[in-house]
Amino acid sequence: MQQIIRILLKIFPRPILIRISLVLNKVIALFLIGNKVECTVCKGKFRKFLPYGYTKATSRKNALCPRCLSLERHRLMYLYLQKETSFFTDNLKVLHIAPEQCFYKRFKQLSNLDYTTGDLESPIADVHFDIQDIPFENNCFDVVICNHVLEHVDNDKQAMQEIYRILKPNGFAILQVPQAVNNAKTLEDPTVTDPKERERLFLQKDHVRLYGLDYAERLEDVGFTVTANKYTQTFSVEEIKRYHSYSLFHNYSRL
Repeated sequence: MQQIIRILLKIFPRPILIRISLVLNKVIALFLIGNKVECTVCKGKFRKFLPYGYTKATSRKNALCPRCLSLERHRLMYLYLQKETSFFTDNLKVLHIAPEQCFYKRFKQLSNLDYTTGDLESPIADVHFDIQDIPFENNCFDVVICNHVLEHVDNDKQAMQEIYRILKPNGFAILQVPQAVNNAKTLEDPTVTDPKERERLFLQKDHVRLYGLDYAERLEDVGFTVTANKYTQTFSVEEIKRYHSYSLFHNYSRL
C-alpha cells in the first residue's frame, strides 16, 4: 500500500489527486473502520490510518486518515486551534492558502469565520494567486493558515512579507513547513533544478529548499514574532499513538 500511494503521488499532479481522492476516500474508509486510531478532525475511528509519503525517506505508516485525508500535522493543528485559540468562537477573517481537504469544508461551515481559500491552481480554492503577490489589502486578515507551501516557493522571503503585510496587527499565522531539526541552517540552492537531486536534497522533487532550525529567524526577519510550541508534549503516549499527531508546532504572530 505504501508503494502504491507513493506512485500515485508521483504520477498525478495535486489538482487531479484532489479530485480523485474526493471519491476514493469514502470507499476506503469503510474497509478500515475500527477503534485503534482516531482522527481529531473528522472524529473517524479506524483499525489504522493509511501510509503516506512521496518518497521512501518521507513515507510512514499510520499517517493518512482514510475518511478526511488529514495527516499528522493536520490532526495536531486541529487540536491546537480547538484547545489553545479562539478560532472556533471569535469572529475572525481567515485566509487559508493551499487549503487542505480535511479542513476547508469544516472551516467554511463555521458561522464565526469570514473564510477565504487561495491557491495557485487548486480546484477547491476561492481565489487563485501566487503567494509571492497576494491580491489583498494590508492588515485585512485576523488569521492566515499556510501549511507546507513555502518550501515550494522560489522567493520565500517575499511570500513571508506578503503574509505579514495582509495580517492585521495582533493577528496570527500558522505556517508549517518540512524541517530538518538536525540542521542549523536552511539548505537551498537555486541552481539545483533536477527533480532527482531536489528529492535527494530537499525531500521532494518540487521542493526548492529544506528548512533548518533557522526557520523562525527567517520569519522574524520580516517582522513576525515567533513562538515555538512543542504541543505534542502535552499529550500522553497513548494519545499520541491514538491520534498519530506529532510535529514541532509553531505559531507566528504579527505584534
